[in-house]
Amino acid sequence: MRVVIQRAAHASVTINGKCKSAIGKGLLILVGIEESDQEEDIEWLCKKIVNLRVFDDEKGVMNKSVQDISGEIMVISQFTLHASTKKGNRPSYIKAAKHEISIPLYEKFCCELSTTFGKKVATGEFGADMKVELLNDGPVTICMDTKNKE
Repeated sequence: MRVVIQRAAHASVTINGKCKSAIGKGLLILVGIEESDQEEDIEWLCKKIVNLRVFDDEKGVMNKSVQDISGEIMVISQFTLHASTKKGNRPSYIKAAKHEISIPLYEKFCCELSTTFGKKVATGEFGADMKVELLNDGPVTICMDTKNKE
């Protein structure tokens, strides 16, 4: 499971011209799921994300988590995070999980993240053509892959 975490001043996702979700200060998380991902990957990522200290404390040091600042979280599915660009100029998405695997894992990830976070997380719509907007605060962007957790 691969995520790109962006510290956001605000973020929103629009589908077919209608705002599906919006958050204020918090984290925008793009998540890509591959065939070999398991529920243990979800648990590990959720704990890391909720406790990730990327928000400034009173001294301007990134020492606070999204929970510490009473922030918000938005999760957007993005299979393109598993793009392979080794051959040619057209990315291959062969490592991205098929819908029958990725949809249940995406839903489980959102549910587990909400439980770990202690409040509802905003989402997009799996497989939809989404327009995602954010004001990246910092900028702060962090990539994590559960295949590299050790």
